[in-house]
Amino acid sequence: MNCRHCRSPLQLQLIDLGSSPPSNAYLTKEKLSAPERWYPLKVMVCERCWLVQTRDFTQASELFDSEYAYFSGFSTSWLQHAERYVDAMVRRFDLHAASRVIEVASNDGYLLQYVQARGIPCLGVEPTASTAAASRRKGIETLEVFFGRDFGRQLAEQGRAADLMAANNVLAHVPDINDFLAGFAAALKPQGAVTFEFPHLQRLIDGNQFDTIYHEHFSYLSLTTVQQMCASNGLQVFDVEELPTHGGSLRVYTQRADTGKHPVHERVRELERAEIDAGLRTAAYYRGFQQRAERVKDDLMEFLIAAKRGGKSVIAYGAAAKGNTLLNFAGCRGDLIRYVVDRNDAKQGKFMPGSRIPIMDDSVIVRDKPDYIVILPWNLRTEVTQQLAGARQWGAQFVTAVPKLEIS
Repeated sequence: MNCRHCRSPLQLQLIDLGSSPPSNAYLTKEKLSAPERWYPLKVMVCERCWLVQTRDFTQASELFDSEYAYFSGFSTSWLQHAERYVDAMVRRFDLHAASRVIEVASNDGYLLQYVQARGIPCLGVEPTASTAAASRRKGIETLEVFFGRDFGRQLAEQGRAADLMAANNVLAHVPDINDFLAGFAAALKPQGAVTFEFPHLQRLIDGNQFDTIYHEHFSYLSLTTVQQMCASNGLQVFDVEELPTHGGSLRVYTQRADTGKHPVHERVRELERAEIDAGLRTAAYYRGFQQRAERVKDDLMEFLIAAKRGGKSVIAYGAAAKGNTLLNFAGCRGDLIRYVVDRNDAKQGKFMPGSRIPIMDDSVIVRDKPDYIVILPWNLRTEVTQQLAGARQWGAQFVTAVPKLEIS
């Protein structure tokens, strides 16, 4: 396999998580009697541009299909994050009723609803039918298409170029990352801006966040690599912010390289230097990650087996993609975790891919009063423990496995 950005041969392996089905391929009862498609889950590092990337074993159309079940709007903290983003961008770029905002991978309209509420024209671009339909129900115009260079040009030719384009947690999800980035340069007004948010590779590795690796994530990104990719595709990075979301993310601000007028903020140089000093451009930085991931797997399974032998009941909260990576890497099944609860009714009544653990609504927690609740989306631990605070009344304890096993 060659690097999906610079086409250099890939030889340095970051991690091998065995194999698993796509993390958002939730199963219906009818599908339980049919075989699942499992794919190897290996991640490589390009030693030329330092793009970290999942090896190609499946196609994006198989991962983001009409039954795609991830809806952004079910997380209260994520909705708050989106609303704060809109407030900040309106102020920073003086957006108003004559402006245009486009979000790529707009999901269920979780962010554009706040743009629409301000009377600013907006457009969602979302390839998955299920979430696009949810966005339209909010009254948001949503085009059901995979974004890229040709589509960006079409928008510009139709007079629909944007003053602001947002792309939250999607840059990692595209197999042809060059075509994707070039689409933004094509669809952006001369003085417009694009913001990309994505989990920071340095936080992933330093925080042992291996469960954020799954087939839907084709790339794992640092600032310095994103700068190189943007420069190759008509964009220039002019600012960056570090965010707490998803265990540590970056928000990168870009503009058209040919017409943009925003000065490059000192934060860009500071973070680039910090990444270099940490070793992100050296092979040595990426070694040892496999062993740290295996320690998490072993500790989790030892805990679950001990709980089972001790007669304790264990359930999980949050049918998140990262949870599926963890469960399938560990080989966990329904004998160790009885079920997973989730607020998303698109997942309720289905089964986790691979492990086939049933997904239920959260009312069963009070009914069953489990001894342990494993929070699979560990980045939402504070939000989840607040939502389930009543479980403390019968002595339930909360468990997270990443970056290390914690029980409280």
